[in-house]
Amino acid sequence: MTSNTFDEINLSIIGLGSEYPPFNHEYSVLERMCEQHYPKSPALDKIKMINRYTGIDNRSSIIPEDHPIVNMDRPAYISELSELFLKDGVALAVAAARKALHEAQISPFEITHMVSTTCTNSANPGYDHYVMKQLGITQPVERVLLQGIGCSGGLAAIRTAANLALGHTFRGRPARILVTAVEVCSLMIRSELDSIYETGETRIGVTLFSDCASALVMSNGLGHQRAEPVYELLGWDHRTINDSDADLRFDAHPNGWKVVLSPRVPRLACEIVKPSFDILMSSLPNLPPNYKEARDFDWALHPGGSTILTGVEKELNLTPEHMRASYDIYMNHGNSSSATIISVLSRLRDQDMNECAPNGKVKDFVVGCAFGPGISIETCMFKRNLNHERRILRRAGDLTPPETESEGSRSEADDNETDNRSDENNRSSLNQAEFRESDITASAQLPNTQQG
Repeated sequence: MTSNTFDEINLSIIGLGSEYPPFNHEYSVLERMCEQHYPKSPALDKIKMINRYTGIDNRSSIIPEDHPIVNMDRPAYISELSELFLKDGVALAVAAARKALHEAQISPFEITHMVSTTCTNSANPGYDHYVMKQLGITQPVERVLLQGIGCSGGLAAIRTAANLALGHTFRGRPARILVTAVEVCSLMIRSELDSIYETGETRIGVTLFSDCASALVMSNGLGHQRAEPVYELLGWDHRTINDSDADLRFDAHPNGWKVVLSPRVPRLACEIVKPSFDILMSSLPNLPPNYKEARDFDWALHPGGSTILTGVEKELNLTPEHMRASYDIYMNHGNSSSATIISVLSRLRDQDMNECAPNGKVKDFVVGCAFGPGISIETCMFKRNLNHERRILRRAGDLTPPETESEGSRSEADDNETDNRSDENNRSSLNQAEFRESDITASAQLPNTQQG
């Protein structure tokens, strides 16, 4: 492999898992929170209006709206938020990791490395230490915890894991790397609303962010491997936009972290995606000749907000169907920062997503793309194994609610069974019309509703 191109690197993702918490917050939850804790103000009224037009139906949360931590006479302190994160956030990450390990058909004792990321906790030791303990990993494992990268963390963790795996390949040693991402954003709602009320600023992060954990297992192909690849990782690229440090931030505060999103974020993000895609393509000269333009690929784009999704569509001449899994996750769960992109990659392989592919044709190759503070952009190229039979862990924990009535009515005896079939019957079928631009871009027409 030269410095500018990727040859056969023989890296693959052999298992994925995502775990959403049990509570779904509709837009009305934020409205009630405003009315219960704050006097009427123009800034809060504007946020409530924006909240109705984000294109998000539900934002997943580890807490119900009546939880004490968001109903005190003050916003929670960062120490209180950390305590809840290390309890419920870690449990969420463990559940996602167990799903990924199950699909990869490996035990925790086979893990050689862990690469983890979060931007909603800064404990030392990091949350990955506690995930490792709860998974029962006792052997020496090389751990890396990435911070300061926000929503790009999922793909940054994949990139970091890939370079660690290649190091083991160079040494002739097997690598099985557990990647985890967990974000608990919902706990910051009171802190954000306080800032909106006190400053009069339009701070839209409170209308977008949600909670999730996701995980995957990466393999370098050396040693015995039971599971077939779900995705092959072919290459990646990372770069930063000059002079954009102040535009997208997540600032530490005594009451947690404060989201900073400047009005320039959608434009900057959309302008950088085409050059980044072109650089990624130039590093992969051996792609089939029918994969040249952005619309020739399926896309797993981090759903930072509706203006990001529709802006990238326009910039790359894509349709909503190219980014169907991104829209689905955004509409049903919201933006869960770093954990979202792995959830999108996992969702993309479901049967109902295949039925929504452009012209009904699923692409062999998938571009992953995410933006983070800096402003940075991460891109990855994946080759999808269309013959892969998904292996589902029926119960990884007690956190994810049933997605359909039929799933909820399964007997307890079924909960611990595995299934090699696609889980097309476990999700509601999706109509392609759900992904039409007119249904999800209302917020793009509102002033000051830029998203990141």
